[in-house]
Amino acid sequence: MAKTNLYNMQGEIVGDIELEDAIFGIEPNEDVVHRIVKNQLANRRQGTSKVKNRSEVRGGGRKPHRQKGTGRARQGSIRAGNHVGGGVIFGPTPRDFSYKTNKKMRRLAMKSILSQALSSDRIKVLDKLELEQIKTKDMVNTINNLKLDGSALFVIAEPDSNIEKSTANIKDVKTIWVNTMNVFDLVKYNNIVFTNEAVNKVQEVYV
Repeated sequence: MAKTNLYNMQGEIVGDIELEDAIFGIEPNEDVVHRIVKNQLANRRQGTSKVKNRSEVRGGGRKPHRQKGTGRARQGSIRAGNHVGGGVIFGPTPRDFSYKTNKKMRRLAMKSILSQALSSDRIKVLDKLELEQIKTKDMVNTINNLKLDGSALFVIAEPDSNIEKSTANIKDVKTIWVNTMNVFDLVKYNNIVFTNEAVNKVQEVYV
């Protein structure tokens, strides 16, 4: 089993924690991670872009000039796509961009990014993360104590409004619960900070 240091909120090492090799020690599959990230981004698209085609724009009911004898190109409507004010040809219409991926791929992608993050020293584990009140300064101090370089994702076991609201105004810092953990966030943030309880829940689910 892989081991990593266990920190407190003051940035001090207070012990170590064993991590399951089946989750944090596999050979990362970058192709599957890429596929799942693309899937998540596609599923987030609203798909509400809309333009009018030539059947929807106003006007153009009469043929603008006779078919032959004018020397001009034949035209059936002044609302065709080649005219100013005409409909858009092959423009976007509302559609659903989402698609499904199978459960095995999603699990493999999660394990791959967690293994890659641990091997590249992007994961830190806190013995506990508790705030008595909503205070951004306390979270900033914790981030500084842990010497987190760049963006940071805090993963907690259960909803905690004090922590969530204390990180809300810190640039490039986000707090999520274990059951909302996703591959895109794990790829996006430079540092991933788990609480001890959150790591245990991850290992319960993915082993």
